[in-house]
Amino acid sequence: METTLKGLSSSEVAQRRTDGQTNDVADPTSRTIGQIIKANVITPFNILLGILLAIILAIGEYRDGLFGFVLVANAAIGIFQEVRSKRSLDALAVLNAPHSTVRRDGAETTIASKDVVLDDIIVLTLGDQIVVDGAILASTNLEIDESLLTGEADPVDKSTGDNVMSGSFVVAGSGVMRATAVGADSYAFRLSSEARRFSLVKSELRTGINRIITIVGWMMIPIAILLVTSQLATHDGFVAAVQGSVAGLVAMVPEGLVLLTSIAFAVGATRLASKKVLTQELAAIEGLARVDTICLDKTGTLTEGSLSLSTVEHLGSSDASSVTAVSVLAAIGESDDHPNPSLAAIVAAYPKGPGWTLTDSIAFSSARKWSAAQFADHGAWYLGAPDILLDNAPAGAALDSARERLQHYSSRGQRVLLLTSSASGLNGETLPTELVPTALVVLDEQLREAAPQTIAYFGEQGVAVKVISGDSPVTVGAVATRCGVPGADAPIDARTLPDDQEALADVLEKHSVFGRVTPQQKRAMVHALQSRGHTVAMTGDGVNDTLALKDADVGVAMGSGSAAARAVARFVLLANDFSVFPSVVNEGRRVIANVERVANLFLTKTFYAVVLAIAVGIGHFPFPFLPRHFTIISSLTIGTPGFFLALSQNNRRAVTGFLRRVLRFAIPAGVIAAVATLTAYLIERSSNVPNDQARTVAVITLFTVAMWVLAILCRPMSWWKYLLLIAMAIGFVGVLVIPGLRDYFDLPLPDARDIASAIGIGVIGAAVIEIGWRMTDWSIPEQATND
Repeated sequence: METTLKGLSSSEVAQRRTDGQTNDVADPTSRTIGQIIKANVITPFNILLGILLAIILAIGEYRDGLFGFVLVANAAIGIFQEVRSKRSLDALAVLNAPHSTVRRDGAETTIASKDVVLDDIIVLTLGDQIVVDGAILASTNLEIDESLLTGEADPVDKSTGDNVMSGSFVVAGSGVMRATAVGADSYAFRLSSEARRFSLVKSELRTGINRIITIVGWMMIPIAILLVTSQLATHDGFVAAVQGSVAGLVAMVPEGLVLLTSIAFAVGATRLASKKVLTQELAAIEGLARVDTICLDKTGTLTEGSLSLSTVEHLGSSDASSVTAVSVLAAIGESDDHPNPSLAAIVAAYPKGPGWTLTDSIAFSSARKWSAAQFADHGAWYLGAPDILLDNAPAGAALDSARERLQHYSSRGQRVLLLTSSASGLNGETLPTELVPTALVVLDEQLREAAPQTIAYFGEQGVAVKVISGDSPVTVGAVATRCGVPGADAPIDARTLPDDQEALADVLEKHSVFGRVTPQQKRAMVHALQSRGHTVAMTGDGVNDTLALKDADVGVAMGSGSAAARAVARFVLLANDFSVFPSVVNEGRRVIANVERVANLFLTKTFYAVVLAIAVGIGHFPFPFLPRHFTIISSLTIGTPGFFLALSQNNRRAVTGFLRRVLRFAIPAGVIAAVATLTAYLIERSSNVPNDQARTVAVITLFTVAMWVLAILCRPMSWWKYLLLIAMAIGFVGVLVIPGLRDYFDLPLPDARDIASAIGIGVIGAAVIEIGWRMTDWSIPEQATND
């Protein structure tokens, strides 16, 4: 049935809903809660420790199952943070959900945009978002902003018969359209459909930790067989053999490392939230620390998306004073019921008009590209596109001057309007033949206040800035120049870029500013930069940015941008404040540098546990520790101090090679700690000291060495780190001297000589580690801090 301007009938709407021809399409902003829970609960780490926990609980030694709390805490933190981010993003999507005015049964009604159906007649007014694809049936000076789709900042004129796309906005005039494509068939949905596929952010930390857990898991199979066989042959009872075996195996797993990494990420996300930055995936914070190239969209990132008046330059021999010209500009702006962005910028600069009496006016039209006003005793004035108005100006010095100055400003990418006077008054929509050029009105895109400082920060940090936009190269270059982007004086038209990735990468390495970039080219640019080893961050707010946002190592969307852009980005700047970027990058650096520092603690434990387990398995003697012994050592030398270290200030720039650097420190430190512990333990056993007291000696020795490892990793020292070390030492002494704690952890005290021997051997082991740290290439990178 042919649809008229009266709109669909109720029965036609119902039929289209039955046929599924509606705009109600699921637009997931993140993983479902079920997916989040599954991803955080079912991990190699949780499975490994879960099996060992089940074994300990099965034999009834609940005191040795304290490590189980780490399982719960780690999963809970990850689930809580991701669910929190999901709810924030879902709420943001609801707040930005558009409405549409449609004609049905001959009457206009406002409905949720998801309720629009195919062939609906939609009434368009100033400020409306177009939520479906359609065809214009009627229009009055209609202009559409398609920047979220194409990146082109200038409004597009639309008249009867023209097509419009979902995701665009009405910025001038009014009209009526018919919905020709809804839901999944709309342009915006199809453009962003590939970006909707969920994927995890690249994380060297997560990859490295998972690799360690995988390696340890495979190592545990032969070591477990060796250790269990040894303990069954050594111990009199099954329970004691299981305790010794589980103690050795649990200690091999860096269980707290995953927990503290999650905590560090969660705290980082909370800190970012205080700056109105929404973190959609915890591990994305790591990517911030590694970024060395950032791709910025012009509109909405460097600029506010609005215009500002730069200057008013008077022309030729005009006798109009500055006050008169400014007054005319303000008066013309005030005379327009719906001023376009250019007139709005003029009115904002000169809010107080001259108080002239308006006798006639002609509103701005994108088709005519000019507006006009006539005032009692002050004549008629025209304001609009110079190329249109100058055609009706008489030849002479004023015309030549106007064209020369116009070329000057246009070459700088600035928008220019021409103010002319007319002695013959207004003549409807026909321009007079004798317009006198009076002034050039120069407009600039409004820069974000902090954009130049933010660009300067990236330069200081060695982060390359690439400005890529759908706008004209000259305009993009002008904005980038005002922001201080290096290389902005040589903008590139993306229509001339090569398709070959290698050739494209060469151009990107040499140039910084690109205009007329298509959505597919933005994505290709990200891939080309990544192919050269760069870690790329991408900012954007439009549907045209979604593919690039998704494929970038770190995608950052503006909160006011499209739902598709927010959904695929790793971070959302809720306040649309680009100036928070330096603090966002610093937060990422703090997290990754501290996690690397803490990882050295945990993996040192892993390797001394591996050496102990192999030595015990081969030597066929009781394992030197119970699971609860490792709980107290890990808590005081790794877990608790690691928590504080993970949250401390640290602005060291991240570099690749996390796993290699950590292993370079942890392997020799772990081996030395194990040798010192075994030495002290075996000396005690050779003296016929009871095994439980020999274990206490082993605990004291290992604690001494582990405390020195902690002291190394705390460097450079500060007052709170000294207090931390002292507090951990006091805590350990408290466990030994307080009867209740000593009994709980099964640490009967040997005589003073044995304690002194344990400390002495531990000091020797610590000295060897200190020498190795200072003299060999397995020292950790210097920790740059702001403590």
